[in-house]
Amino acid sequence: MERDGGAGHEDEFGWGRVIALFGPHRRRVAVVVGLVLGVAAIGVVNPLLLRRVFDNGLFPAEGDTDLGLVVQLSLVMLTVTATSGALGVWRTIATNRLGQDVLRDLRNRLYGHLQELSLSFYSGARTGDLQARITSDVGGIQNAVTTTLSNILSNVVTFISAIIAMLFLSVPLTGLALLTVPLFVLATRWVGSRRERFTAQTQAATAEMSVVTQETLSVSGITLAKLFGRQDREIARFEQANDDLAEAATAQQVIGQAFFTVVGTFMGATPVLVYLVAGFLIDGGSSLTAGTVVAFTTLQSQLFFPVARLLETTVELQSSRALFRRIFAYLDAEPDVVEAEDAVVLRSQDVRGAVAFDDVHFAYDDGPETLDSVSFTASPGTLVAFVGPSGSGKSTILNLVARLYDPTEGVVSIDDVDLRKLSFESLAHVMGFVTQESYLFAGTLRDNVCYGKPDASDAEVEKACRAAAIHDRIMEFADGYDTVVGERGFRLSGGERQRIAIARVLLHDPRVLVLDEATSALDTASERKIQAALGELVSGRTTLAVAHRLSTIQSADVIHVVDHGRIIESGDHDTLLAKRGAYAELYREQFGDGEIETTCADGVVYADGRCTFDAAFHGS
Repeated sequence: MERDGGAGHEDEFGWGRVIALFGPHRRRVAVVVGLVLGVAAIGVVNPLLLRRVFDNGLFPAEGDTDLGLVVQLSLVMLTVTATSGALGVWRTIATNRLGQDVLRDLRNRLYGHLQELSLSFYSGARTGDLQARITSDVGGIQNAVTTTLSNILSNVVTFISAIIAMLFLSVPLTGLALLTVPLFVLATRWVGSRRERFTAQTQAATAEMSVVTQETLSVSGITLAKLFGRQDREIARFEQANDDLAEAATAQQVIGQAFFTVVGTFMGATPVLVYLVAGFLIDGGSSLTAGTVVAFTTLQSQLFFPVARLLETTVELQSSRALFRRIFAYLDAEPDVVEAEDAVVLRSQDVRGAVAFDDVHFAYDDGPETLDSVSFTASPGTLVAFVGPSGSGKSTILNLVARLYDPTEGVVSIDDVDLRKLSFESLAHVMGFVTQESYLFAGTLRDNVCYGKPDASDAEVEKACRAAAIHDRIMEFADGYDTVVGERGFRLSGGERQRIAIARVLLHDPRVLVLDEATSALDTASERKIQAALGELVSGRTTLAVAHRLSTIQSADVIHVVDHGRIIESGDHDTLLAKRGAYAELYREQFGDGEIETTCADGVVYADGRCTFDAAFHGS
C-alpha cells in the first residue's frame, strides 16, 4: 500500500529536491540571478563615493570646500541610488512571480499525485490533513520559495563586495567587524533549531484544526452533533485545537522576535566599537580620515545586514524544512494500483464484458485475507449476484472488478485481459459502478448526472434520469436540472441521491455494470420503478451485483454465496434452494418458510412470481 515516503526521516530529505522545483524555469532564474548580482554590485559604490565627498569635497586637506565636486558626486550617488532602486523593484517582481509559479506547479503536482494514489491511501488519511498540506503547508513555504534564491545570492555578493571595499578602506577596522560574525552564526543555530520545532508544531496544530472544522462544520457533522446533543463536546474539541495552535504560534513568534532582537543589538553596537577603535588608531598616529570612518560605518551596515539576512534565511529554511518534509512525504507516497507501461487499450464497441476471477486472494494492509481462492466467470450479458453475511468479502470482490485494489494473488480479467494490463481509461469506459453510499458534488443536478459524460445532450440526460425514476422529481424543483444540490447532495433525500447516482452510471453507458447494494437507500415505490427501468437498460450488459435482500437477485443467472472470503455455493435461485445449504438458510432467515409471493418488499409480483428487477433483465 502507499507509504508515507520520507516523513520524519532527515536523511531522506535534501535541498536538491527543492532546487529541482525551479528546473522548468531556468531562463527566468538566470534573469533573477543577473538582477541580484547587479543590485548587489551597485550597493558598494555609494559608500566609496561618500569617502570622497567627505575627504575631498566637504573637508579637504587644503581646507577649502569643493562645492562643485560635492554636487557632482551627489548627482552620481543619486543616479546610483535610483538605478539600484529600479533594479531592486524589477528583481522583487521577477522573484515573486517566479516563486508563485513554482508554488503553483507544486500545488498542481501535489494535487495530481493525490488523485493518482489508490483507495488504500485514503482509507487511512484524513481529509482535513490533506487540505492542510495543499493549502497551509504550501503557503508556509512561500517565503522560502519566492525569495530565498535571490536573498542568498544577493546577500552573499553584498557581503563579499562589502568586505573587499572595507579592506580597501581599513584592514584593522575590517578585522574588528569580522570578529562579530561568528556570534551571529552561533545565535542563528540556536534560534533556528528551536524555530524549526515550533514551526512543525504550529503546522500540525493548524492541520488538526482543519480536521476538526472540516468534520464538525460539514452538514453531516453538524446534523450528527445536534442529533446526539454533542455540540458542547465539539466546541470543547475545537477550543482545545485552537489553544494548541495559539500556544505553538506564540512560541514560534517569540523565538523569531528574540532572534531579530539579538541581530538589532549587534548592528547597533558595532558602529560604536568602530568609533572607539578608530579613535585609538587616530590617537596612535593612524592616517584614518573622517571620510574613511563614515564610509566604513556605512559599509558596515552592508556587511552586517547581509549577514543578518543570510541568518534569517537560514532560520526560514530550517523552519521550512519541516513543511517541505510533509509535502514531499505525500509526493513520495507510491500508489499500489498503477497503470502498466504497455497498457492494453480496449475500444468500448469491441468489449464483450466477460469478467473472470482466477484463484484470487486479497488482504487489506497486510491484514488477514479478505478473499481466499475466489474463482468464477461472469459471461457477457449475464447477471451474477453475490450474497452472504456482512464482512464476508462481497464488496471486496466488486472493488477488485473496478480495480480500486489489486489482488494479492491471482488474476482479475475482462475479456481475458488482466486488469493490471488494462489502461485506466479503457477500464473507466468499460466499467460502471453504483455504490451503496452515493456521492454527489456540490454542483447542479445536471453536473452530477453528466460527471461521467460531460458532453451529454439534454435529451440523453433526461433519458437517463427517466430510466432512474428521478426526472419527475427533478422537474419539481424551481430550477429543474440547474438546481444546486449542496454539499454531498444534502438537499436531496437518500433515495433521490441514489437515483441521481444510478442515472449518472446509466448515462455513462458501461459494458460492465457493478451494483453494490444499489437500491438499498430507496423506498419501495422508487425501488420498483428503478428495478423495472434497469431491467431494460442492463439487458445485454454483464452485471455483478451485491444484495442483502435476496428478493432483488432471485432471477440472477448465477448466485454466489460468499462466506469468510470464499465462494461456498454457486447456482441459480432454485438450484441453491434445492441444495438446502447456506443460501437456503439465508433465504429462510429473510422469508421464513412462507412463499415469496407474500414477502415481496414492494408488494408487487412479476409474471414469474418474483419481485425483482432482474426478472425484467431476462424478459420474464
